[in-house]
Order: sequence, then C-alpha cells, then structure tokens
Amino acid sequence: MKNLDLQVIQQAYSWLEQGHGVWLCTVLATFGSAPRGPGSLLVALPSGAFCGSLSGGCVEEDFLQRLGRDEFAEHNQIVRYGEGGLAPSLALPCGGVLDVLVERFEPDCSARQHFATLLEALQGRHLVVRHVTLGSCVRRNETTASITAPVVIDADQVRIRVGAAQRLLVAGLSPVAEFCAGFAVALGYEVIVCDPRSELTAGFNMAGVELRKILPATFIAQGGCHAATAIVALTHDPRLDDLTLLEAVRTPAFYIGAMGSRRTSEKRLERVQRIGGLEPQVIERIHAPIGLKLGSKTPAEIALAVMADIVRVSNSVARDQL
Repeated sequence: MKNLDLQVIQQAYSWLEQGHGVWLCTVLATFGSAPRGPGSLLVALPSGAFCGSLSGGCVEEDFLQRLGRDEFAEHNQIVRYGEGGLAPSLALPCGGVLDVLVERFEPDCSARQHFATLLEALQGRHLVVRHVTLGSCVRRNETTASITAPVVIDADQVRIRVGAAQRLLVAGLSPVAEFCAGFAVALGYEVIVCDPRSELTAGFNMAGVELRKILPATFIAQGGCHAATAIVALTHDPRLDDLTLLEAVRTPAFYIGAMGSRRTSEKRLERVQRIGGLEPQVIERIHAPIGLKLGSKTPAEIALAVMADIVRVSNSVARDQL
C-alpha cells in the first residue's frame, strides 16, 4: 500500500505537470482528539478534486468549499479550525482544534522540483526539512535533518520534517505473516511481502499489500529497506529466515525480528553470527524470539504481539516501561 502522504505528493506533482496550480495543506498542530497527526497532507484543486486527508472529513469539506469561493490568499498562511478559527468558525465534532498550513503552488519548474525532492524523501532516499516563510510565497527544502519533531512553528516560519513512510517487510508467507500484514496496513504501514514459493503465493491477494515473488534477502540486497523499515522473518524455514537476517543486519532498518522458540532462536542467532562473521553488537539488533510476551497462541495473537513490539520500538518505548 502506498502511504497516503506519498500519494498526495505524487498527485500534486502530476497536477503540476498537467499545468494546474495546486493548494497544499499540512496539519501543523492538533488540540484534543484528531484522527490525523502533525505533518499529514492534503492537496487540492479549486475545482474540488483532492487527494489526502486532514481530519475525519468535515475540515476537508469546509476547506474545499472555501477554496472554490476563492477565500484563501495565495501567500503561505496558517488556518485554524475549531474554537478561535475561521469566521464563521467551524466547530469540530470532537471539540478539538486543528491548525493547518495552506500553500499555493504555481505550475512552474521550481514547484515541480520542490515536489520531486519531497517524493525522494518519502521514498526513503533522504530526509528533508521544508522551510516555509509565512505571509509570503517563499519556501525551500533542506536535505539535512535539522529537526526531529514532525513540525516546528517559529514566529514567521514553519519547518516540516519529511521522510519515508514506515514500511513492513514480511519475509515469507505464513498464517502469522498474513495477520501481521493486515495489522500493519491498518496502522498505516507500507507493506511488502516477499516469497519466491509459488505454491504459497498462488492466489494471495490482500488489499494494501504488495507481493514480490523473490527471496526476501534479494529484495533487501537490492536496496528495499530504509531507516523506517521493520523486517520480520516468520516462516520457520532457515533457507528463508537465515538469509533474510544476514541481509537485514546490513541495513538501517529500525526493527529486525524472527519467529521461533527461545531455543530455536538461540541456535539461529549463533548460526547467523557464524555464517556472516558478525560482531555481537550486530546480532543484538535482531529481536528473537520476536514480539511482546502476551501468552500468544493463535496466528492472530502472535501477529498482534509482533506488531505491538514493532510499535513499541518505533515509539522508543523500552520494554521495562510497559
């Protein structure tokens, strides 16, 4: 599944290439309940065509109506939805407040280059920080990560961090793997399943999941992982799992895990370390046995434990804090 923000930037670039000026909206801050966090994107045309999401739907509808009535200035501006916002104020159903950066882009070379750089960032090639000057049409991209927060708001400038969507690479199909893929899609991950075994991939079709009929290790070696990738080996087949782990530890993936009992995991890690000639600190990157200890028995329960552990690591939560 393509991350929604990646779809937004791709659509914006396509419209610019077709000669359309576009309006880009970025969620800057939320107060109270909100379904979309800071950094979330929406792109729109005055005709009402749009791609992306800012909230549960009410904000999008109001924005498009105002855009159609030409109510927005063409300079970079922050618009507030909720209490203290636009007049007449739009009360959000959740009672919250949403601050949105609104920008207008003309269909010229500089705009296309701006979005091309964002596409590269969302595809994992590098991190980008957008610098947007309020009250003007000035903006630039910085290809070094000068901030760690998704959004930083200064007196006259907004800085927005843009990076790759979180990706789950599932090494090999299995009942647990299918549940992991489903949970990951629900969590907004880009999900890729790699398995060359035709007897297992025949007929596999899951919404939001990309299937690659190659060895997971081959996909990884070809540059299929970036720093926002979680890699899980769930087959119990050493021919798949061991090769996957050997390649995975050479990547910047934030999570690497393999399924198996404690005894099986100890043997696997010893084997991978010996074959790969790996240092102990490299082997320590592998979560094996994979997942949180939830007493899981069924494939769905095991998958839940796996994804819970991935979310824990993604959010920088130590096990002893649970």
